[in-house]
Amino acid sequence: MAELVVDTDARDALVAHAREGAPEEVCGVLGGREGGDGGGRPGRVTRHERVPNVAETPETRYELDPEAQFAALRAIEDAGDDVVGFYHSHPAGPDDPSATDEAQATWPDAVYCIVSLAATEPRLGAWRWTGETFEELSVRVD
Repeated sequence: MAELVVDTDARDALVAHAREGAPEEVCGVLGGREGGDGGGRPGRVTRHERVPNVAETPETRYELDPEAQFAALRAIEDAGDDVVGFYHSHPAGPDDPSATDEAQATWPDAVYCIVSLAATEPRLGAWRWTGETFEELSVRVD
């Protein structure tokens, strides 16, 4: 299983964003360094950019605001970082992708992180979208 490394500060910031937004899902873009596997991902997450969730039912769905998403992508790249992928939260669900998450995934080889607040301790799951399905990544917080 491929590994995604997430800086401790980045993980803490993702969890804080999820808690602030609960009971609605929050979302954003992950920045850092792509891995060296030729496909570019997974890699290391060192930062994130928050993007407003504009879904009609944000308690159970997420949709990144297109203009804010573009601005987040640009901010990460302008800082000299790579766009590693995207994240969203599951305030009451598991840290694995839902059927809706899979149906709406659009960036092949991108990392999709999910912050789950369903348990006592928050969980961070990571997945790589192949273009057809999600492949689970191991997550190491460092």
